[in-house]
Amino acid sequence: MKLQSAPWKGLSLFWTAALYLLFGCFPSVKSGFGGAGVTAPEKSNGRARSLSEVVEDTTRLSLEGSRLFPIEPVLVQKDEGDTFTRELLSVQWRPRDPIYLYVIRPRDVPSPPVVLYSYSYPSELDRFKNDRFCRAVTEGGLAAVGFTPALTGHRYKNRPMKEWFVSELQEALVVTVHDVLMVMDYLVERGDLDASRTGFFGQGSGGTIAILAAALDPRIRVLDVINPWGDWGNWMRESGIIPETEREDFLKEDYLSKIAALDPVGWLPKLENKQVRLQLIQSDPVNPGPSLRRIAQSAQPGAVVQFFADTRAHADHLKNSSLFDWIKDKLCDPVAANVNPTNSP
Repeated sequence: MKLQSAPWKGLSLFWTAALYLLFGCFPSVKSGFGGAGVTAPEKSNGRARSLSEVVEDTTRLSLEGSRLFPIEPVLVQKDEGDTFTRELLSVQWRPRDPIYLYVIRPRDVPSPPVVLYSYSYPSELDRFKNDRFCRAVTEGGLAAVGFTPALTGHRYKNRPMKEWFVSELQEALVVTVHDVLMVMDYLVERGDLDASRTGFFGQGSGGTIAILAAALDPRIRVLDVINPWGDWGNWMRESGIIPETEREDFLKEDYLSKIAALDPVGWLPKLENKQVRLQLIQSDPVNPGPSLRRIAQSAQPGAVVQFFADTRAHADHLKNSSLFDWIKDKLCDPVAANVNPTNSP
């Protein structure tokens, strides 16, 4: 299985160390919810009699042409913390692909705004089990939501071992963006969250997913990303996540043409009327410097773009604040959440 191959070990240590520096610890409804503006009519015309009726176009970023029908979510576990309530649910809208979804709500806060969290491949959901993390993300009265992306963790199954997140990048990104849109519909239907005020915090491949999803869903108003994958030609050529034995395949035109429309470089300029911050750490072995600079250059003029030499410099920048303060402040400001930001850190 690719995520256990040798190149991952050093890269996982990089982001584990980064999380420790920034955070101080290691990561440890009903069916048929209707689409709110971004889902295609095919999805909300009726309720599927079975998952066998699902149709999904994994080459198209939007849900146009797809029919995903959610079945009844299952509450797997519920924990009452001192300042938060944590729910683990199993949700599903395609065959053979149940998704574990965490919904963490601050206690005694009616209809809190929401932040989606997505971390880089091959990260899973361990951090959502961590009480300290849950206190941090809900501090200030916001809810936190997270799930495992496609072709990752429990969602990687029944595939040839040569197929993994990067080799199937088009599918992995498109399917996960579809999941984000479906999760947003579910959050609306729950009725105990203010999904009209949603932010997205993403790191690495999770940052790429955040950018793509925010471009499609107007309910995602604030975006805070760290080192999103992108600028695919340079990224495939230099990224340390690519095994050298496979790099040549990912530089072929037929592969790059499939993911060209999923490049954050092309989508960042389209994020109008959204608050955007890009945190770019230059020592990341996964993201080559030329790709990070290209991503920075593609951001809207109003975006906050911050470069850091390494994770220590990033942690020092945040020593008097939390990693999550910026996105929370923007979501809780009703004016800032609806207009373009100024270009200041």
